[in-house]
Amino acid sequence: MNLLLDTHVALWAIADSPRLGAAARELIVAPESGVWVSAASIWEISIKHALGRGVMPISGSRALAWFREAGFSLLPVLPEHAAAVEHLPDLHRDPFDRLLVAQALHEPMRLLSHDAMVLRYSATFIVA
Repeated sequence: MNLLLDTHVALWAIADSPRLGAAARELIVAPESGVWVSAASIWEISIKHALGRGVMPISGSRALAWFREAGFSLLPVLPEHAAAVEHLPDLHRDPFDRLLVAQALHEPMRLLSHDAMVLRYSATFIVA
């Protein structure tokens, strides 16, 4: 199974955070799981860290290094992913989350997210 981690889940996974649920942790470490992080998540981390408001304690370049060290695969943002966003129902306003949803649906992958609103896009998405 290919899992696309949302930004928070990816950060919780590399930090071994207790905020990451046991079921999500098991999916991430399962040998049959392909674990992916989107370039959109690196972009989100970089923007929020650069704003310096304390909401993102890690830089995008540091997160990228840790994602690679953890063995996560990196998913580029393709033009098809960007175009697919316009076909999504208006269930969520966050542009980063909408892009992750579009990527997961297009590839297809199972999106692992902590955001219940994001999970409304597909029955195949998983709560973290």
